[in-house]
Amino acid sequence: MNKRLTLYILIGMVLGAIAGELVGVLVPKDAPAFTYWTKSFGLLSAIFLNLIKMLIAPFVLATIVSGIAHMGDSAAVGRIGFRAISWFIIASFISISLGLVMVNLFQPGVGVNLQAAAKTVGEVKKLDMFEFIEHVFPKSVFTAMSDNNVLQILVFSLFAGIGLSAIGEKGAPLVKAATALADLMMQITGYVMRIAPFAVFGALAKVVAENGLGILGTYAALLAEFYFSLLILWAILIAIGWAFLGKRVFTLVRYVREPILIAYSTASSEAAMPKLFEQLDRFGIPRRISGLMIPLGYSFNLDGSMMYSSFATIFIAQAYGIHLPIITQILILLTLMISSKGIAAVPRASLVVITATLAMFDLPVEGVALILAIDQFLDMGRTCTNVLGNSVATAVITKWEGMLQAPTDPDADEPHAPSDTPEHGKKGLHLG
Repeated sequence: MNKRLTLYILIGMVLGAIAGELVGVLVPKDAPAFTYWTKSFGLLSAIFLNLIKMLIAPFVLATIVSGIAHMGDSAAVGRIGFRAISWFIIASFISISLGLVMVNLFQPGVGVNLQAAAKTVGEVKKLDMFEFIEHVFPKSVFTAMSDNNVLQILVFSLFAGIGLSAIGEKGAPLVKAATALADLMMQITGYVMRIAPFAVFGALAKVVAENGLGILGTYAALLAEFYFSLLILWAILIAIGWAFLGKRVFTLVRYVREPILIAYSTASSEAAMPKLFEQLDRFGIPRRISGLMIPLGYSFNLDGSMMYSSFATIFIAQAYGIHLPIITQILILLTLMISSKGIAAVPRASLVVITATLAMFDLPVEGVALILAIDQFLDMGRTCTNVLGNSVATAVITKWEGMLQAPTDPDADEPHAPSDTPEHGKKGLHLG
């Protein structure tokens, strides 16, 4: 099924581009039929994303609570969390710094006439670090779940999982219920993933119909330079993974190819999350580790989005002919290190961070309009990079903890969930 799903997703991407171009060429954009077609295309991807978002809150809650409760060692949770945050900070610094280096090297914004493309984006509230920190802690777990706020759900789940470990047998029914809920979400994910190729088709068809394939030519230089920079970031991430995992890092890339394709096609990390869990299970990562690392990474370790944020911010300054001294660029780097944390794993979320950073440094916020036309294509690249970065981080931390297990066939019909078996559970408790 998994081999066929990968093939169907690729077919959906190609057919979506063809269908979108045909509609864009044959149907006038001011005709009602054009709106009908684009809305129809958009509906396919919207339904898929809504179904995935329906799973996110209970999936994250159940996975983290059951994973921590089964770990049975709050010291291990703290150690894994510390190692994860340390990794995320280093990865953030590398990603943002690479974006700054590459945009200064290529200077894609130099000579661009933004005045013709600029439009009012609206008033933007400047970034407030104190409000962000306060926002991390939920007032209500029900509100956090209804909003799919992964960061707030993560905070509650950490408290709940550690609390269940502390009360022992009294909490056993809740731990069992959380485990069953996680299994249920995985089963529903299998059903939802069957419509992924149609969602991919609709997402690309809508973008191409509205913008045309020619949009890639118009912004060819920016796209090529950004994707080249992403390629370098991929090489760095895989190289770091190789230092810890050896040749098995290439096996990891092969295992997560479907989540990467889904993320690329839909420009949404959320859409790839359930499938990513399944493939990491098969790779040999216990759910007690991935259940903590992936939601944490989706809030703190978006490597592609962070590189894009620095790349796009300096690009806009270049396009307006604004020279930014190295000190200012370093301050922008540090600002992005903070503002990119907790960024939503949904399409266009990076634009919020970029716009807030522009406002903070009194740079022209309306410059965001220049990249809006091709942001979908840029978003696709940075989103699949986020998935790769979190996969490598999770595998490395698992190896670091001595809990990485033998892989199973990535194309098997049933997912392998290492943390669900008693034998693996016993191994997981030995964290020395």
